[in-house]
Amino acid sequence: MLKFVTKEDEVVPSSTDPEGLSSCTVTDAGCSTEASPSTSYEGTDAVVTTGDNLQSGSSSVIIEKPSLIKEVETDVVSPVSALQVDPSLWPSRLTDSDRLEIVQRGPFKVESDFSFPKDKDGRGFNSLQCYRILTNGEKVLRSWLIYSKQKNCVFCFACKLFSTKDTNLSREGFSDWSNLSKSLRSHDNALDHTQSMLKWRELEMRLKNKKTIDHQELTLLEAEKKRWRDVLTRLVSITISLASRNLAFRGSSDRLYEANSGNFLKEVELLALFDPVMENHLSRVKDKSTRTHYLGQQIQNELIQLISDKILKTIVSNIHQAKYYSIILDCTPDTSHKEQMSVILRTVALEPKPEVKEYFLGYVEVFETTGLNLSNVILDKLKELQIPFENCRGQAYDNGANMKGKSQGVQARLLTQNPRALFVPCGAHSMNLVIADAAKASKDAVGYFGYVQKLFTFFSGATQRWNILLKHVHLTLKSWSDVRWESRLQSITAVRHQVKEIRNALIEARQAVNDPVAKVEAQALAEEVASFRFLICTVVWFDILTHINQVNKMLQSSSMQLDVAVRLIESAKHSLMKYRQSGFVDAQSTAKELCEALNIEPELKEKRLRSTKRHFAYEAADEPISDALKKLEVTFFNSVVASLQERFEIFTQVKDRFGVLLDFSQVQGMSKETLQKHCTEVEKTLTAVEKGGSDIDGQERAQEIINLPQLPPLTTALEMLSFLHDNHLQELYPNLWIALRIAVTLPVTVASAERSFLK
Repeated sequence: MLKFVTKEDEVVPSSTDPEGLSSCTVTDAGCSTEASPSTSYEGTDAVVTTGDNLQSGSSSVIIEKPSLIKEVETDVVSPVSALQVDPSLWPSRLTDSDRLEIVQRGPFKVESDFSFPKDKDGRGFNSLQCYRILTNGEKVLRSWLIYSKQKNCVFCFACKLFSTKDTNLSREGFSDWSNLSKSLRSHDNALDHTQSMLKWRELEMRLKNKKTIDHQELTLLEAEKKRWRDVLTRLVSITISLASRNLAFRGSSDRLYEANSGNFLKEVELLALFDPVMENHLSRVKDKSTRTHYLGQQIQNELIQLISDKILKTIVSNIHQAKYYSIILDCTPDTSHKEQMSVILRTVALEPKPEVKEYFLGYVEVFETTGLNLSNVILDKLKELQIPFENCRGQAYDNGANMKGKSQGVQARLLTQNPRALFVPCGAHSMNLVIADAAKASKDAVGYFGYVQKLFTFFSGATQRWNILLKHVHLTLKSWSDVRWESRLQSITAVRHQVKEIRNALIEARQAVNDPVAKVEAQALAEEVASFRFLICTVVWFDILTHINQVNKMLQSSSMQLDVAVRLIESAKHSLMKYRQSGFVDAQSTAKELCEALNIEPELKEKRLRSTKRHFAYEAADEPISDALKKLEVTFFNSVVASLQERFEIFTQVKDRFGVLLDFSQVQGMSKETLQKHCTEVEKTLTAVEKGGSDIDGQERAQEIINLPQLPPLTTALEMLSFLHDNHLQELYPNLWIALRIAVTLPVTVASAERSFLK
């Protein structure tokens, strides 16, 4: 372990790997210099996670909390002492070095607001007993009287250090509270106590004036302590620097000044070129004047673990301060084919101002992805971190059946244990599914995206064809992901603005290639790109995806609120309806202009493939399509609107359950009875029936809303929360304050959990 070991004459750092690095290894050699598959993501606070070692592919190191770095450095490299501050934990036999250190620190005093425990008779220590009352009424501080939290007793500081007599105040501690005053008065005048006090004060003055006999040794001791603190400070900074950039620590070599010694040792070498502290440290290692260096592999792991523990402790403390939180989960297999679940908690930090925070708590390996197992895993994780599940007010997952299932899904199982943990499906994922539903519902859309993918496949299939494409276009064709429709927008953008150039590239490729199959494919693609149907689909899908992508990007923000998300979705729905009325006609005009540029006729030809043969004369002929454009319009937009309503139905339901809390514009013109009804519904939503308690009082909250000053109609829940905070109105509107904190805590997207897997 990383610690300081105190000896009679010196204090030196002790390490589990004390060899020097210039002529020997550091242990655990054979690591790869490649970065390990770890994760980090922007905008979200995160905790460092580590494996058993730092080899490539077996560990991950994440730090995304810059504000914690200074605190972590201070905590990790703070002066380390082998002696506890509590006197009951001091060694039974104190050495001279122990006494020097304790006298330098002085008597330990408990916090002023500390509540002293009581015994079965209701008696306990009182801070007033730290004073001695003289005959004339004056009070004299008993500086020697110290309290032990560990044993709930008091000691005499001076006698504990210097007395040779075996008394309760100097050895085991005094806890007979009924006789404490009498014993203290007797102890004040004891000869042994007086002699111990004189020794304490004399040593204290000598240390203060630097006149002790071993002053020179103490000076060297302090200098050595400072040197090690400076070295550790730099090593912690290097650790944080590598972790925050997601870089592997070790390489194939574990020696200083070798080519593949890894990032950690290379950072140390670089720092030594400019920093005298590290230069001196490495010179000691090279000339073997010290066998303790703190550069070994185990020490690297310990530093990472110390930082991880500190950040995790701070995150859990922040969650406890915020009280209410929401759960965000997402699962994916890693490179070793193990299912990993990313756990993120969303809270509202209130200081220095209300702000949405999403804390990454790490990965949990799951062996079954059933709703039962996943719900048990997250509950065990919360229990391990001592985060009470009864304070959970929301949960967000993707649209998988094992997550959102109404009977056996994770959200249903957690709701049975905490009905106030409202489920909100991922808004960004739902928006992707809306577009996917629309694409699948239209055979024109299915065929169109197939041709766009074929364009990329054709040109990327050979370097000759790709070079021909580069001669004609400035935006290259892109492939796409099946689950990320933003990637399809990038593909369509290249086609939308370069149709003529892509067609010319296909014609040139047809003439240049020798493969007859490639010639036929180039000819077919050139004809399709120049068709009116392909051009209309290009313009329509470009316009639709451009608008949807803007909404989708905003929904993925970690600070997105439910009320704002519902407005964005409604705005997207109205925009699509407006586009159907006027934008589709404009798209036809744009497609006709592209036809003129390509010198083709703007005709929408219906493609038919008969699947069966008519055997009987009484069968009617195929129904002719009078307006192919109208069919394309109806098929696409009806699917989009229906999917929007279905996919975001839960969003609307949750918003309605919170009523005016997520839409203060409703308050204007609302009767008092209606407002009270809305507030009562919110109270029911935030009530745990089995525990007989509610987060708010509905009637009181209704009156608080009535008493609110005039605010802009589109004030969001977070803006209202900030208004109450900035004007110190929490005590005036307590129920509204609590309800707003819960409303802002509700998640909208699992994008933060998905981003944790990206790097």
